[in-house]
Amino acid sequence: MPFYEKGATKIHYKEDGSGFPLLIIPSRGINGIIADATTRAPFDTFEEFKNDFRCITFDQRNAKEGQSSGPIEIERPWDSYTDDHLGLMDHLGIDQFLVLGFCIGGPFIWNMLQRASDRVVAGVLAQPVGFRPEMAGAFLSNMYRNNPDFVLTVTRDFVRACQTPLLILPDDVPGHPYAVAMESAMLAPNAQVSLCPWKEPVERIPLAVRHVRTFLRAHRPVAA
Repeated sequence: MPFYEKGATKIHYKEDGSGFPLLIIPSRGINGIIADATTRAPFDTFEEFKNDFRCITFDQRNAKEGQSSGPIEIERPWDSYTDDHLGLMDHLGIDQFLVLGFCIGGPFIWNMLQRASDRVVAGVLAQPVGFRPEMAGAFLSNMYRNNPDFVLTVTRDFVRACQTPLLILPDDVPGHPYAVAMESAMLAPNAQVSLCPWKEPVERIPLAVRHVRTFLRAHRPVAA
């Protein structure tokens, strides 16, 4: 699989399929790798969507099991990863794209919308991370403690003003708080919500996948 390089940063990525681009952000926090967006995800995104979309995913910068590397930017942790995500799309010659993010992909999508809303056609936030006051002891102080609120990367006012179509698949565990997922869905004017729980029993997963596929197909540009 190929690499994208920019300065001291080297990002290992994978792509498959054809059609309008779909960037897929893996789960497992900053240790997310390609497998966490494909074979280790609740459903294999490449297998499900490669017939409709050009699927792209990657190892996060410095993920323990991954092959990507880059500087540890303590003062701008969220933005350093968003640099990688947008930079990869630049490298591939992609201007506009759809995005699907698991877990930490939720805050990353919000940050991407804050920085480049004109490029993100629509987004799917699956089991998104959020802040719960009773869970203040999160990892990575500058990512989770310095702005301990809501979806971590943007404000409620930003979410209220966001016009990008969004589909949210809530979860209800400490790391993926249901309350935050639902609040963001209620605030965002063009958001919709899938079923919850959607991963258990496993028989529900195909229904959630159908919802995601229908949403993505509905929002890809007609020319694609």
